[in-house]
Parts: sequence; C-alpha cells; structure tokens
Amino acid sequence: MFDKILIANRGEIACRIIRTARRLGVATVAVCSDADADALHVRMADEAVRIGPAAARDSYLRHDAVIAACQRTGAQAVHPGYGFLSENAEFAEACAAAGITFIGPPPAAIRAMGSKSESKRIMESAGVPLVPGYHGSDQDDATLSRAADDIGYPVLVKASAGGGGKGMRIVRAAADLPEALAGARREACAAFGDDTMLIEKLLERPRHVEMQVFGDSHGNYVHLFERDCSLQRRHQKVIEEAPAPGLPEDVRARLGEAAIAAAHAVGYVGAGTVEFLYQDGAFFFIEMNTRLQVEHPVTEMITGQDLVEWQLGVAAGGTLPCAQADLAVRGHAFEARIYAEDPERDFLPSTGRIHHLRTPPETEGLRIDSGIVEGDAVSIHYDPMIAKLVVWGPDRAAALHRLRAALAGYQIVGPATNLAFLSRVAAHPAFARAALTTHFIDNHRDALVPVRAGASDAVLALAVLDLLEHARQEAAAQARAGADPSSPWHLATGWRMNGHAFRAFTFLDGEARHRVGVRFGPDAYTLDLPGGRCTARAARASDGDLVAELDGQRLQATVVCHDGNRRSVFHAGRAHLLLLDEPGAAGPGTGAASGSLSAPMPGLVTQVSVAVGDKVTSGQALMVLEAMKMEHTITAPLDGTVTEVNFAAGSQVGDGDVLLSVAAAAETA
Repeated sequence: MFDKILIANRGEIACRIIRTARRLGVATVAVCSDADADALHVRMADEAVRIGPAAARDSYLRHDAVIAACQRTGAQAVHPGYGFLSENAEFAEACAAAGITFIGPPPAAIRAMGSKSESKRIMESAGVPLVPGYHGSDQDDATLSRAADDIGYPVLVKASAGGGGKGMRIVRAAADLPEALAGARREACAAFGDDTMLIEKLLERPRHVEMQVFGDSHGNYVHLFERDCSLQRRHQKVIEEAPAPGLPEDVRARLGEAAIAAAHAVGYVGAGTVEFLYQDGAFFFIEMNTRLQVEHPVTEMITGQDLVEWQLGVAAGGTLPCAQADLAVRGHAFEARIYAEDPERDFLPSTGRIHHLRTPPETEGLRIDSGIVEGDAVSIHYDPMIAKLVVWGPDRAAALHRLRAALAGYQIVGPATNLAFLSRVAAHPAFARAALTTHFIDNHRDALVPVRAGASDAVLALAVLDLLEHARQEAAAQARAGADPSSPWHLATGWRMNGHAFRAFTFLDGEARHRVGVRFGPDAYTLDLPGGRCTARAARASDGDLVAELDGQRLQATVVCHDGNRRSVFHAGRAHLLLLDEPGAAGPGTGAASGSLSAPMPGLVTQVSVAVGDKVTSGQALMVLEAMKMEHTITAPLDGTVTEVNFAAGSQVGDGDVLLSVAAAAETA
C-alpha cells in the first residue's frame, strides 16, 4: 500500500477519497486552485498545494503542476477522481515517466475506450452488442448526413471523446442535422479538445443500465452488479439506483458477461463502468468509463465494498480482494444528486453562497458525500453539484421511503437547488413502480416541474411569527442590558398605553403580494391572513426552529433570513422563498428593457452570430454562452432587428447582464 497519495481533483470526490485513505493510514495531498484555497477538501487533507488560478484549464487540468506537486510533497501515486484528468492517457503516461503511479487503468485502455468510435469497434470484435450507428473517421457533413439517412431518423449525434451529455444532440429530421452538428462540435471541442462525432440510432424507450467492473494487473476480473441510471436531464444523471429493478435474471447474467468481456478486451486494470442501453429484453453497449463513477456509492451500499480501497490496492500491485463468487447483492440503494440549479429555468446551473445548510443525520443506511459546508460558495468555475445523498434499505420500497424522508429533511439556502424537484421525482407513482426510461423526466415534466404554487396561509403565518419572535428576543436582550429590565417599553408584545397594537406585514411571493395583519393580544396573536383570521402562538425550539400553533394546530419550521429581507421558510419538507416588502427596503429588480436578452447565469460568450442591424426571426440562435461545463444558446424572442450587441466572443458576463437587444419588426418599420 502507498504511504502518501495526491488527489488531483476537488469537491466531494476528493473528500470521499480522503476518508478512505485516512482509514487505511495513507497520507493525502490535496491540490487546489485559487478559488478553492479554503475548500473542504483542502482542509481535510494532510497537505495541500495551490496549482493555479480558478479556471480548470489553468489549474486542475495542468499535468505539469500536478506532477510537480507530487514531487514536491513526495506523493507516490495520483488518484484523479472523476472528470478533469481521470480519463487522460497523456497524463497517465506523464505520471509513469515521472515515477508516479496513476491510480487508474493503463493509458492504452483509456485511449481505446475514450474514443466512442474505437471502443465500438473493439466491442464489436469482442461480441458485445452495439446500437446501430456510424463510427467512422470521415467527418465531413455530407458523410455524416448520408450515415444518418441510412440509419434512419431519429438519430443521436454524440461526441466521440465525450461524456456527461456534452457534445450530444437528438436530431429528428434531416433539416436539423447541420445545426445539431455545429453545436455538438463546439461543445465537444470546448470540453474535450476533440470535435469528432458519431451518429447512432435513437432508441425511443431505453433504460440506462451500467455494470461496475474491476480488474487487476494479474488478469483477474469481476463485476459488482448493475446500476440503473435512467433518470437524466440534459443527458446527465439525476437519481441512480442499484440493483436495476425488474431486470430478468438471464439479462442480468448476460450483462455481467458482456461487461467482463469488455474489460478483458482492453486489458483493463482498476475500476471501470460499462454502460448499456436496455429496451425490450435487449441491451446495447454505449461506452466504457475508464474511471470511478459519480454513482459508485450505490454499488458500495449493496455490496458492502469500498471501491476506493479496491482502487488503491490494485494500483499498488495487489490482487482483487474478492472473486466473483464472493460478491452478492444485499438490499437496494438510491443516490440523488443535489445540484445548484433551477429546474424551473430548464435546470440552468445556479451560483451563490450557501447561507444555511442542514442535512439529515448520517446513519448506516444514509450517507452524504459532499465537498461543501455552510458558508461556502458555488462558483461559475466548476460543476454545480453540492452533494450526493445515498440511502439503503432491505428492499426498493424501504430504500425509497428513506430517500423521500431524507430529501424532506435537507435544507439549503443560497443558490437555487433541485431539492424540491428530487422530492417530486421520489414521490411520483411511476417512479415508485419503477416505470423507468431515459425520458422519464421529459414524460412527467408537468408533474415534476409544476407551475410554482404560491405560499399558503401557513407559510405566511410562519414567516410573520418568525419576525415577531426575533423582535421579542431582541427586546428581551435589550431589556436585560438596560437599567430597568421590567420597563414596558422593552416589550415586543404590541403593548400600548391605550390598548393593543395592530401591525401589517407585506410579502412578495414571486409576482404575488400578500398582506398579513397582526393584532397583539395578552398571550396570543390574531393573524389576518389571505384565507381568513386565526389565533397564533410561537416559540423557539432548542435547535432554533420556530414552533407555532395556528388555531390549535402545532407546526414546526425553519426560517432563514438572508440577502437583506429575503426569508426561506422550510415547512413540511418544502422550501418557500418570500421577500419582506418594507418601506425603504430594496425592491425586486426592474429587469432589462423590453426586447433585451439577459445572461441567465455568469459565463463565457463563445459565439456571437449576429451584429447590430441584422434582421432575425423568433427562435433564431444569436449567441452561445458557456457556463459551468454546459453550453446555452441565446435565441431571439421575436421577429425583429438587433439593436444592441454588448459582448463579443471571449467576454465574461455576469448573471443578468444584458447581452443583446432585439426591437420588434413593427418598432423598426
């Protein structure tokens, strides 16, 4: 076993590797960019080395800086985690040349499986079933168009070097192919430095099922069973589970055999994942990920194995700790990826500081992998994942029950998150009966991303009672510090010399405005709510939560004040954002001028397709913005003329910056 390893990654995966290394007595070295100098993985590691500015290309992706950090600290091996350098054959070779062990597969296996085209040729030779498609080296548009015609629409355009949904487009008609190819090539080139495309037949109702495989340098191979990763948005996974529900046993066995054949075909060493599409009893190879997967914890939960420990042992020259016959499935597990993103805005990534973070307690059946703590910020520079919530149960129903409860107990205030969306997925009847396909989210979008519901009377009452409790506690503190603690002037009960007082609060709930009146009584409040009048009492629990009573009904909530007059009310497993509208307080932003297009998030302008004076039509692509590893196309909202172009390609923009303006055709006539 190694004495010291360097982790060439950040965030939750770096923290997760450190935990296993610490348990094994292996010292750890973290690397960080300037943006991550105070990050959790840096604080957890035994040593840390800064390797460059915030941009990944200037820090985490620099081979020379990572290797220099190894040499400086005496680390014997590098664990690349996933993403960044994890599937980079040149980096693996550079490590070997420097006498440093790369904790991953041989460079030849990375190269073979890193090219979707080459991997499919290898898999075809190994007898692994493939989706019908074109994987050739001739990349001109005419060739790809003929291939798509031969395969038959709809087709899937995919980056050969890709992963995580980047450089991927669904094309349903020949007329849409040129634009899809152009967009996929741009995205692939930015993400992987390679714009080679392949085209495959699009399966309309597939499940995404993958097999965890492991090999050692002594020629031993095992699989650790399958995972179902069908729940995806933007071709990226959202909730994974293991084992895959409802698979016939003969299919399970054949999947395992195919995965082992794939690993054997490339002389694989270490942890890898062989991904398949499954539909109507048949399965087809998609790709092999030559690294540890984000969703590996569900496999660990059902097998009782630590895959990072396996990685370290195999990389140090050891044999696999188990034979296939020694491995068995125990129970069921789910992993929910908690992202800083806004499902109501087509899952656009979100940024900002974490003002409040409360998680369900970790137990034997509940695990949280995260690299973020309260007070940290989600920046534009890296993936917006906040945490992975992993649960286990003796069967799928029990595990799902635990997932729902854990999501209800997870609280985040700061950037927008997908927590409410995940809760709706977990509660959906189709998910409960495992009616899974990769189109699940699109098929159930209205239920999973519903029109935003307004705040209920209970939520408004809780927000008001929290304000009143804060005022009461502040008054009590001032009284204790004053010369006459018993003075009635210190009371926050609405006491007046000639009777009890009335006060009104106004909250903005999205675009709705709610007024709540408060009448102060001797031992209770009377609240005038939009739905009627109620009697209310409030107190603080020992953990700071608000405990309220509304007309005799007991409620409990967490209310977090942040960003001035904003209040996040967590009640009954849901979060509600309200803005207290007070005289003199900053109101909601007025927004950009009519016809202007604002940046949906901070990012980099990678393409500008129009100039001032150009005539455009509604839906026409005007600008491409790259942010948080995704490409976003800014389109014309109407037919008209471009009147402003405020940024050129290569410009960095902030959230809400006005990018372009388009005047309606009638206005420019």
